[in-house]
Amino acid sequence: MKYVVIILDGASGWPVAELGGKTTLEAATTPHLDALARAGLVGLAQTVPEGAEPSSAAACTSILGYDPVADFVGRGAIEAASMGIELADDEVALRLNLVHVANDIMVSYACGHIPTPESRAIVAEIADALDDETFRLYPGVAYRHILVVKGAPEVLHATYTPPHDISDKPASPHLPSGPGSDLLRQYMDRARHVLGASEANRRRAESGGLRATDVWPFWPGVRPGGLVGFERKRGCKAALSSGVDLLNGLAVLAGIDRVSIEGVTDGPDTDYAAQAAGSLAALDDHDLVVIHVESPDEEGHAGSRLGKKAAIEAIDAHIVKSARACAEELRILAMPDHPTPTALKTHVGEPVPFVLWGPGIRANGAPAYSEAAATATGLVVDPGRGVMDLLLAP
Repeated sequence: MKYVVIILDGASGWPVAELGGKTTLEAATTPHLDALARAGLVGLAQTVPEGAEPSSAAACTSILGYDPVADFVGRGAIEAASMGIELADDEVALRLNLVHVANDIMVSYACGHIPTPESRAIVAEIADALDDETFRLYPGVAYRHILVVKGAPEVLHATYTPPHDISDKPASPHLPSGPGSDLLRQYMDRARHVLGASEANRRRAESGGLRATDVWPFWPGVRPGGLVGFERKRGCKAALSSGVDLLNGLAVLAGIDRVSIEGVTDGPDTDYAAQAAGSLAALDDHDLVVIHVESPDEEGHAGSRLGKKAAIEAIDAHIVKSARACAEELRILAMPDHPTPTALKTHVGEPVPFVLWGPGIRANGAPAYSEAAATATGLVVDPGRGVMDLLLAP
């Protein structure tokens, strides 16, 4: 038996008036997901435990079958692992976004979805100016980077707000606060001056791009202990493809092989067909492959109802269709990690719909794949890590 896990990041959400009161998932044309639902097991999974932040760190940890509380690793440390950053015992890794703030309003948590080459040129200027014995800045993908702080463990306990939680809202009330925040605010102030004089930033603005006005650190983490390896825990060899460092970092920590596929990105420009082909090819020498697609979440953060709907439809047309057509004896699990309602432009911790299809899986009467159809079945998996148990059950 082979297994495919398809994570439609942020694909579920709330009803949208402009879509006739349907969610983007309900409004999307998804014949392949609907076919899985009619022939498979459909329900809701609580991927974010009570009290946990409704982020992909907790939710995707659950989908992989781990406990996001007992097995907690700060997201900054997860993404650092993806980038090959070895943390010392006295270091804290934080995710750091390039953002655009105007008149104290968080205009873009992603600096207008800055391309990786432009972003890295700007980050290189910041690192050249500000790296010292306390701070080291590492370039990541697009707007996402890692700031390592040495010898200041108190920053682990500061209060942070992810910038995508305050889109179109005042930024200053959400600056880091509490222990260690003075150190971080000083870094942010110094970085603002570097960005104001940045040559790479000037070139971006001249070409019509949105300038990076500020850096925004959040999601701290320390050197992780050891997660039990996925193969040891589940008895099968796994691979994973994703366009974001979070999932790639989880793969590193869980001993899951990463599949590098040209054209796979974190946005709507990703090559869905290439990701499907490359990921499914990994089944030749793996028992299970995880295909994580970020685009619905990015469109949700942008508040784009049509963009999110299109991303869901592309996943269905290219990835779900290809998985269904596999010649292998195959089970498929498809689900979002968390909802990202377009009206809210950020995550919520509500349960998400899942569909499980393949040999040995009995249908439970869902007519289609949606939040409403999953709710109507009455099946709830809580904690959400139990979906991996269902997928791998004999």
